[in-house]
Amino acid sequence: MNRKKSLKSTYFPHISDIFFFACGIIMACSEIWKQLTLTFVIGGGSYNWWYFPFQLCSIPMYVLLSYPWIRGRNARPAALSFLMCYCLLSGIAVFADTTGLHYPLTVLTLHSYLWHILLIILGIAAGFTYIRTLRSNEKKALFSRALAAAFPLRPFIYSTFLYLACCLTAEFFNLWLDKFGTINMFYINPDYQMQQVIFRDLLPYLGNTGVILLYIASTIFGALIFFLIWKLVYRLILFFGSGSSKFI
Repeated sequence: MNRKKSLKSTYFPHISDIFFFACGIIMACSEIWKQLTLTFVIGGGSYNWWYFPFQLCSIPMYVLLSYPWIRGRNARPAALSFLMCYCLLSGIAVFADTTGLHYPLTVLTLHSYLWHILLIILGIAAGFTYIRTLRSNEKKALFSRALAAAFPLRPFIYSTFLYLACCLTAEFFNLWLDKFGTINMFYINPDYQMQQVIFRDLLPYLGNTGVILLYIASTIFGALIFFLIWKLVYRLILFFGSGSSKFI
């Protein structure tokens, strides 16, 4: 009994810890089901590398599965920053062009929509969880230098390093697995022209490599905007003196 209590206090001290890990398990199970359905129901036993689970919208699943063991001083804030910025961005941005959400089977299309809606929910939950961790070191002065220290940029920088590392890994998969079939992880495979909305219109001006680099930079910029929005939310919470909820 004490061992079970110790396990909970060590890895799941807050409801948010249980929530994030449970979502990771649910996402992993649904992803396995999706891969099996795509391979054996639609693909007739042939695996389609296009659906290999290493897109930006897939990375939160891996972060959530490892979340209870991410407890380092810099690692946990970086993981939350990734979820509340990059995860939230990937969940929202896909609805600008939903063609990639549709599959031959309605149940797969539904899964895709629910997956990205969950990403939005996770991003919001991570944002408030991040704020809860900051409230323990809350400063009294709202518009002082202490506020910048209270909502530091470092976790976002670390989460951006994670994003760039994922980009490099995705490019490795693109170049290594390209010979086995069509694959375009993170949509940055240089062998395929950029098809993302807006960016594809810039191909005649920047070329495919230039558009890919702009796409990566724009993703980072978009995530930074979300980080600044969360910083504003933090200021508003301090200003209005709201207490942290039991969830966060």
